[in-house]
Amino acid sequence: MSDADRVNVGTVEDLHASASRTVGLEDFGDGADGHREALGILLDSLHSDAGLTPAGSKYWRSVLKSALTARLMANAGFAAAPEQADTPIERPVVVTGLPRTGTTALHRLLGADPRNQGLELWLTEVPQPRPPRSTWEDDPAYAGLRDLYAGFMSENPDYGGVHYISADDLEECWQLLRQSVTSVSYECLARLDGYSTWLQGADWVPAYRRHKRNLQLIGANDPGRRWVLKNPSHLFTLDALLQVYPDAVVVQTHRDPRKSMASMCSLAHRTAADWSTRFTPEYIGSSQLDLWARGVETFDAVRARHEADSSSRATFIDVEHRELVADPAGVVERVYAATGETLTDDVRAAVEAENARSLSGDRAPAHTYTLADYGLSESAIAERFAGYRGLEA
Repeated sequence: MSDADRVNVGTVEDLHASASRTVGLEDFGDGADGHREALGILLDSLHSDAGLTPAGSKYWRSVLKSALTARLMANAGFAAAPEQADTPIERPVVVTGLPRTGTTALHRLLGADPRNQGLELWLTEVPQPRPPRSTWEDDPAYAGLRDLYAGFMSENPDYGGVHYISADDLEECWQLLRQSVTSVSYECLARLDGYSTWLQGADWVPAYRRHKRNLQLIGANDPGRRWVLKNPSHLFTLDALLQVYPDAVVVQTHRDPRKSMASMCSLAHRTAADWSTRFTPEYIGSSQLDLWARGVETFDAVRARHEADSSSRATFIDVEHRELVADPAGVVERVYAATGETLTDDVRAAVEAENARSLSGDRAPAHTYTLADYGLSESAIAERFAGYRGLEA
């Protein structure tokens, strides 16, 4: 059966076989991160819980096959240069926080400094040592993904004001965790009751070890540049993250959840509305409220434990959304103070230019939504997030 004719996502075995045929590789690794078990559980949940439409089934098959081809390419890179596993990753800056609180904006501002490096979207799809930027346009893998994402943005012109995507933009590092088929982000795109339950008890450390090995591979040509990473779902996995990156500078962004949750629900709905009969606005509202309130509670508890531990090498910084809007360069300067870096005049200019770029053209924010669209109310959100520092009086 061709992919175009499928009405389900497939099986563990045929997805692996399809990924192997696509890239001509067969080594999926030793399985220390349990990716086959995770994939099986996710597939079961997609087939039994999600209520996928044919379009949704095709989307999810594409997403999971892409994760497996990325895994194959990463493993080939690991095998070609095993010595990279000894490359230290020191004091990475990790941006996290509730979705729609400025994580993307801050991440890309930090990436404006050439002394830093982040994960360009195309390199999460085809992991390899980052080639010189001047060669990308001649790279068939880059050109194909550039045209793919440009086509999506052209076909969905309103999406750019919600979340602009391009192959060379910095992207969330959940794109690396998907190689282990462990990601809270999946729960933002479908109803996945069984997978969600399993994920809450999963051991994330092996997935983060693979995450680090990918950074060592992709950054092999830039060993002196500091990594700047971003992923809201790090809220759920701080212990595992700090076990792998014990000296991380963790930046938590904050915004009143009565604003950020409505925006989050709108993004999920705009992205996945045609993929399921069960991922309804009402379900999105209730499930995302529960999911992200739990993420904040989990993160805060683990953070408090690390901050009370005198042996912990992690550093935590809080950034308010209104502060980021009012003084983006000042926020970057404050993050740099924690890393021991100085915000030079030329980097300040680059940060301000990136901020202006993010507010103009196709990237200009243009997003309308209401809590009522998703069966939510301000009082319900305030109650669920009671005690959260971003909740304004």
